[in-house]
Amino acid sequence: MFSIGDFMIYSAHGICKVDDICEKTVSGITKTYYVLHPIDSIGHLTISSPVDNDKVAMLELMSKEEANELLESFQYPGVKWIENPNIRYRQYNDIVNTGNRKEIAKVVKTLMQKKLDAELHGKKLYESDRKLLEHIQHVLFKELAISLDTTVEKVHDMVIQLVKQSAKKRVPL
Repeated sequence: MFSIGDFMIYSAHGICKVDDICEKTVSGITKTYYVLHPIDSIGHLTISSPVDNDKVAMLELMSKEEANELLESFQYPGVKWIENPNIRYRQYNDIVNTGNRKEIAKVVKTLMQKKLDAELHGKKLYESDRKLLEHIQHVLFKELAISLDTTVEKVHDMVIQLVKQSAKKRVPL
């Protein structure tokens, strides 16, 4: 269970801070709720979620050791590239929705590599790939930055370097 003041990953909203834990009665049923706010929200978005909500992912932020391990993983291959953009988006999004950061990092790695490859040839990433990459980079890199006590920009630069280094090691087909 989280405590007031803790940070967590809350499904699609990314990193949230627990502002309060309280009892609420909805439809005659009293439950304990987290009162959260996304740290990147503009305005005053507040989320109330039952503590025992099993329909959303509520994860602890990774430790410094886990963050360093995750950073190192960008040296290794990502997920398999799927040629069909609709199937690719669906499968990559399913991976993201699991909350498994190691697998999410593989998706980021693959999409970043494809983006770099496209840019080398004067092309762009598919719009759906670009949006997915931006979203998961934003959440994952923010969490890494918090866990490593650094900035999102520094995390982004480190990951770019690792992706580029791993690309140099790839054997052309």
